[in-house]
Amino acid sequence: MGDDKAVSLDLSNYELRWPTSLFVAEGERILQSTGSPWEERAKRLLTEALVGTTAVADFEEIPSHKDPAADPWATTASRWGTAHQAGKDQCDWFDELIKRATELRQAAAPRPYWPRRHGSGLSHDDRTPRETRQDFARLIGEYCVDDHDDLPDASEAIERRLGIPDLWPLAPETWDEETFYGLIEVLHDLVSRPRKRWHHSHGGCGWHHSEFHNGPARILYRCKVNQLLREAGIEYEPAAEGEDLGRLVAVTDDARSALVHRARNDSAPDIMTRIRHAIALFRGHDTTVESKRSAIVTLAGVLEERRALIKDHIGKHDDWALFEIANRYDLRHRNADQRGDYDEAFMDCIFWRYLATVELTTDSQCGCQGRLMTRCEGVSPVGRGWVAR
Repeated sequence: MGDDKAVSLDLSNYELRWPTSLFVAEGERILQSTGSPWEERAKRLLTEALVGTTAVADFEEIPSHKDPAADPWATTASRWGTAHQAGKDQCDWFDELIKRATELRQAAAPRPYWPRRHGSGLSHDDRTPRETRQDFARLIGEYCVDDHDDLPDASEAIERRLGIPDLWPLAPETWDEETFYGLIEVLHDLVSRPRKRWHHSHGGCGWHHSEFHNGPARILYRCKVNQLLREAGIEYEPAAEGEDLGRLVAVTDDARSALVHRARNDSAPDIMTRIRHAIALFRGHDTTVESKRSAIVTLAGVLEERRALIKDHIGKHDDWALFEIANRYDLRHRNADQRGDYDEAFMDCIFWRYLATVELTTDSQCGCQGRLMTRCEGVSPVGRGWVAR
């Protein structure tokens, strides 16, 4: 697409509430689609992914000429006919929007208004757990007034997974905390994003949907749930990958999140299952001291297999301290002389140290040992030393 066209699309009035990568992927899929009118799919995407109706209105004002996928061998110029001379058609406009999606502003909550900034007129504690649950229910959607959808019974589907009856239609005022968290996890597994819709006018019902896909839906669901939980001060989020996909896990800083991603995906094949299981054991919202201990013991077993490598690349002193923790504290052997007088936070420290060492010794096996101590320091809450003081 020429630069003369790129400068003509004004993006200043659009705000993106979806992850950019998801918006681009769905937009490109629409541009390559055949069959039903692509314009309706494009308008649905614009309605869902962008704030307000401005983008849809702009799209509708542009003349529609030709299906973007009608001739897969056509060039941009031949596909859009005289668009260069006569101005953009809808296909041209939509294609440019998708190509320039990285320039779109991400939607954010408005800055506090005068009464909130000056401490008057509004309560500062206006998001209670009950309101958060109501927000979550609104996020999921409403029940059809006719109840004629050709879909499995929602209440039965939830009960089979969660073991609690009569949770659909959603009634957030009846939930306790465990039910709320359970629904977040169950609905992550059940959610799908529709790519087609039809309008049901009876009783003011609204849109009905079809052609469901769970991949894009889960990405969007996690994004929206994360935002809701952050605003409520709840320090959990649905896991985005791994054995605990969709299960609520403790929120960590960016460095630890990156470490989990690398350890889970870049580990050697012979230990990958153990590493993923240890991560799932350790960081679940319902984790216990015993599950944390099991996660640490799993990682200690991997490190034991790499003891010679650790001694060569980290050093004899740190090698001794690393295994002293596993053997002398009440973690691995559980003997009578083990030290058990430590806070649970000590287990957090050791888990992240061990996970970093597993990941770093995997790098070392690939000739990347130069990064060992730098990365270890980046994930330890107690400094460079292996032993917490």
